[in-house]
Amino acid sequence: MTNPMTRVAIVLNNASGDGAADAARLAIAPVFEAAGIGAEFLMLAEGDDLAAMLTRILASGVDAIVAGGGDGTVNSVAAAVVGHDVTFGVIPLGTLNHFARDLGIPLDAADAARVIVAGHTVPVDVAEVNGRIFLNNSSVGLYPRIVQLRERYKARGIEKWVVAAWATFRVTRRSNPLRVLLNVDGKRVSRTTPLVFIGNNEYRMAGFDAGSRASLTDGRLAIYIVATSGQLGFLKLTWRILTGTAQGSSDLLMLRATEATIDMPHEAAMTQLPVALDGEIASVELPLRYVINPGALRVAVPR
Repeated sequence: MTNPMTRVAIVLNNASGDGAADAARLAIAPVFEAAGIGAEFLMLAEGDDLAAMLTRILASGVDAIVAGGGDGTVNSVAAAVVGHDVTFGVIPLGTLNHFARDLGIPLDAADAARVIVAGHTVPVDVAEVNGRIFLNNSSVGLYPRIVQLRERYKARGIEKWVVAAWATFRVTRRSNPLRVLLNVDGKRVSRTTPLVFIGNNEYRMAGFDAGSRASLTDGRLAIYIVATSGQLGFLKLTWRILTGTAQGSSDLLMLRATEATIDMPHEAAMTQLPVALDGEIASVELPLRYVINPGALRVAVPR
């Protein structure tokens, strides 16, 4: 589908203060100008009220809202766009840029802007848990703890890759598994697991493509329940993934569903759980109710 546009609003995450947002603005402004499209730039700083900003933008009648930043920024902007008749564009400025990569959106800012200008869109699925959306994945257990520890170390100014490696080492040394009860499209599954990972559509689980998705339009959640624990167990699972032998193994249970619930009835005192949503952590009330909304977000993508 092609959606012509005359006005766009571009939200650039400037919170890091590293100059990436300013450089992106300089790179993409000429692309919209050359196409005769009016572009309003909003430089998002730490503490800004993004929700109020996006409410104003949507009320102004723009044809597209563009998120410039990492997966967390893309998630935050998309949450406001879902349910509105506007195109959603992405300028990938983060470290991983999972959503952009899986849709084939160029990682170069100017090239990504040209994709938006071309106006070709597809309706992609949006998943949510207890009303909070995610475009990539959500998880409970080990990964939220790794992210929380990683953020503490990052505040000390340590290199990102060192922080990530050390946080992963620390957390996997003591996996502290959860006793969870899942209801997956009406099927009850009880497990003791260090990690439950829920994908917005299925993730590849083989070779160096592992961690990417072939489709964001299949209309189903992919639920991965890890059965192994400890550092040796996770190394073994990683090896299985790289060699394409993880699916069907005793280390990993994979289920597909349109709805799923996660609860912890054995932990009566636990009413909330740290949940990772596109790399950001939120404390979410139990039980966790996951659903997928097929085609809920109209995204500008390459032809």
